[in-house]
Amino acid sequence: MGKKLAITIGDPAGVGAEIIRTWAEKNPGIISRAEVIAHASFLDTLPDSIGKRKVGDSGYKARAGFPDSSGAVVAFEALEAAAAGCVEGRYFAVTTAPVSKAEMKKVGFNFAGQTEFFADRWGGNPVMAFAGEHFLLSLVTWHEPLRVVPDSITAEKIARAVESARIIASRAKGIQYPRIAVCALNPHAGENGILGLEEIDSINPVLDALRADEKYRNLSPALPPDTVFERAIKGEFDSIVSMYHDQGLAPLKAIDFDNAVNISMNLPFVRTSPDHGTGFGIAGRGIASANSFECAVNLAFKLGDSSSE
Repeated sequence: MGKKLAITIGDPAGVGAEIIRTWAEKNPGIISRAEVIAHASFLDTLPDSIGKRKVGDSGYKARAGFPDSSGAVVAFEALEAAAAGCVEGRYFAVTTAPVSKAEMKKVGFNFAGQTEFFADRWGGNPVMAFAGEHFLLSLVTWHEPLRVVPDSITAEKIARAVESARIIASRAKGIQYPRIAVCALNPHAGENGILGLEEIDSINPVLDALRADEKYRNLSPALPPDTVFERAIKGEFDSIVSMYHDQGLAPLKAIDFDNAVNISMNLPFVRTSPDHGTGFGIAGRGIASANSFECAVNLAFKLGDSSSE
């Protein structure tokens, strides 16, 4: 039996349980290639043909919409098992359901998010990236307060985000030299220094240096961010680099909320997740869409065997 895709339950009180179950019931032909890591009472509800790995208290039963510390422990242990399983050769990639950072923090999860957790366990300098129906996106910075974003932008982070944008477009669209649009930090790309100097001093010099490499022949300079996404929808660009979280995620979620996938790039193993949260307010009501999760699983299968570029 070959390596499998690890699927983590996320917070058991959130929508993760129902979207995993919906996906499993909808895709009987491929579930044998996956292993769900969760608490026993949830695993008992899944088809027998899917792989199952138990974590947490054997008697634990989640209450949809009511997160608790026992559920956070399940979520944390599932992540640990998935991360270790990749290193040990049991899994080729991981798809994670959403967790509650607030609940996880109470049980010792001292990371800003799951991306940072996997970077710690696997090593590497991660890049948060996204793939949706209309946009392919990578971020230079992500879980930083807005006031520290300008000082958090470095040449190394820009270069990693550009490379991630190139890889995603190359694999998703089969394009050798993707047209990569880079969002400026300031309005109107700084208006030649009138509205900020970051483009002149920090961003464009890095992009100019990268463009000397043939694989970045279609890399843009820093562009006014308020028009980049509209231009991409019209087909002018293949992928986008954003300087900070909401600059990229606000337009992405407005257009691709139900199908966007979060990808942790530049790590030794592939990790994907649906681009939404725990959904405690709708958990257990049978109305949560599994589309983004299904896209995340499909992308993990697609990228998993070619993740070492």
